[in-house]
Amino acid sequence: MKQFAVMVFLITSLLSINACGKSDAQKSAEQVSKPPVAVEVQAAAASGVSDSIEVTGSLEPKFSVDVKTQIPGLIKQVMVSEWVHVRKGQPLVRIDVAETEAQVKRAEAGIVSARANLAQTQVAANRAERELTRIHKLKESGLATQQTVDDARSETEAAKARIGVAAAQIQVSEEELRQGTARQAKGIVLAPIDGIIALRDVNVGDLASDAAAAKPIFRIVDNRLLNLTVTVSSVDSGRVKVGQPVEFSVDSQPGRTFMGKVMYINPELSAADRSLKVIAEVRNVPENLKGGLFAKGRIVTGVRPQVLQVPRSAIGTFDTQTKKGNMFVVENGIVRNREILSGSVTGDMVEIASGLKPGEQYVVRGGFNLKDGDKVAVTPSK
Repeated sequence: MKQFAVMVFLITSLLSINACGKSDAQKSAEQVSKPPVAVEVQAAAASGVSDSIEVTGSLEPKFSVDVKTQIPGLIKQVMVSEWVHVRKGQPLVRIDVAETEAQVKRAEAGIVSARANLAQTQVAANRAERELTRIHKLKESGLATQQTVDDARSETEAAKARIGVAAAQIQVSEEELRQGTARQAKGIVLAPIDGIIALRDVNVGDLASDAAAAKPIFRIVDNRLLNLTVTVSSVDSGRVKVGQPVEFSVDSQPGRTFMGKVMYINPELSAADRSLKVIAEVRNVPENLKGGLFAKGRIVTGVRPQVLQVPRSAIGTFDTQTKKGNMFVVENGIVRNREILSGSVTGDMVEIASGLKPGEQYVVRGGFNLKDGDKVAVTPSK
């Protein structure tokens, strides 16, 4: 029985060995028969990369003004049309101020009259002074009474008082003239800033109101300097500093990148969503951008040299939470499924923190059906 059991064991072992040999042979045959897979590769290279915060926001003119009339009256003339450039101090509208002009002329005539009256009172005062001196001499000679002297002195003081009244009347007339002239000047509405007429809401014959009750008749915007207002999450709020550059684009001008600079940072976060409001200044000469445009871009918070980046399409499975993924790396004509750890993501480029070294070739196209260990026919990426 012992001999029979040994023989059975030997036969079973031989069959197993033959089966294993056949499997290995089949595998080798399959690898030999499978043709190399054509792939495009690219050499990993380190370069400088800028760290940034992705933001969205809207553009608004830094300087704009609603123009109102300061005095009531009938609109006599409108001197500008909508959507034209105006300069600071340029006349926009003329209001009928005929009544005010009459008041100015009356005040001018009052000044002339008051000055003439002042001259007369000064002559009378001089005459009273001379009369008082003469009567004093007569009194010393015994030819005038004390009553006469007192009367002459009273007349002199009255003449001096009349000089003061006449001088005060001149001041009153001059003040009336200044008020009338100022009111007359308000009859011409001037542009307070350089800019473009964005709104015109006035026509000849309209009745203007004073500034307190009036609605704007013009809106002037200066698009040469714009404010880009964006919000930053509380997580990134500590990375934002005044002076940092902002790169952004707008849908109306695809393919173009515009630049701004962070100028103002809100000292507190919004209680509603814990976001931070940031305002960047954008110089807009020539005026290619318009107020109200939606902008999408990034705040550049720093620059790092020698950072290894690959296109997002070169990474297979990619978990943004754990920052882990895999990609195919070519080693001596054979691909290896390499696990990588990512860093920051900038647009379509992903930073590789570990798993890939500079100079190694990685598959950028043709890796859809690849498996670890497959042979590949390498074509450099263009």
